[in-house]
Amino acid sequence: MALRIVVCVKQVPDPDVPVSAFKVDEAAKRFITPPGQPPVVNGFDLNATEAALRLRDAAGGGETEITILAAGPSFSMDVIKRPLSMGADRLVLVEDETLAELDSFATAQVLGAAIQNAGPFDLVLCGRQASDWDNAHVPLVLSELLEWPCVSLARRVSLSGSEIRIERALPDGYQVVETPLPAVVTVSNELGEARYPTLRNIMAATRKAPVRLSLDDLGLDATVLEPRTVIERLFVPEHERHCEVVAGEDDVDAGRKLALRLREEKII
Repeated sequence: MALRIVVCVKQVPDPDVPVSAFKVDEAAKRFITPPGQPPVVNGFDLNATEAALRLRDAAGGGETEITILAAGPSFSMDVIKRPLSMGADRLVLVEDETLAELDSFATAQVLGAAIQNAGPFDLVLCGRQASDWDNAHVPLVLSELLEWPCVSLARRVSLSGSEIRIERALPDGYQVVETPLPAVVTVSNELGEARYPTLRNIMAATRKAPVRLSLDDLGLDATVLEPRTVIERLFVPEHERHCEVVAGEDDVDAGRKLALRLREEKII
């Protein structure tokens, strides 16, 4: 069957950069990305891209089309084209400076409008969460806006007739869920590593121009982007450690004194 898939991706600061390199502007309630550190595509979103490519592989290619969708204030083309170099077919970008400080609800509004504009689609795949804020809100809100069912934490996605079959990762195993299309599915890292871009796909990606959409194209105004989440305070937690050395005449005496000290603190 013909299947049109859209994968929502996000450009994020590189999570492998040491935490000590990030700075927080407590007055502005925002974090400052370390200078000279290029962004990356959110890792869970690459898992979602891999899930889409596996669906196409299982269908033998055919009429399966994979669209990558991203929204943000600006993009690094070398970064955001990574899913194209993995084998996706086209890239749709909603780019506007006003998208810099969106909360989860506003982000879902923008993505939902873009999906309606660039569609129709049969399946929306998202990463289980983004590595910058780790909220995992956007796919759930997006499914409500589209009025499509949502299945989260997929470790495997496959077609079963006219339905989509998902194995959900659970702490003690997995759960099998089937739902009719269209649907929204969030993909977890249990799916496995995303494939490495081939030279052929990298060259093809450089020749593919993204489809660029503005907020006007989507029929959205500034009122839609007003945040519904209020950040009261943003700061780097401070950790204090206190070490007390318990000495004794020998190991047995030190162990006895340690036990007494732990009892005083009601630890044992």
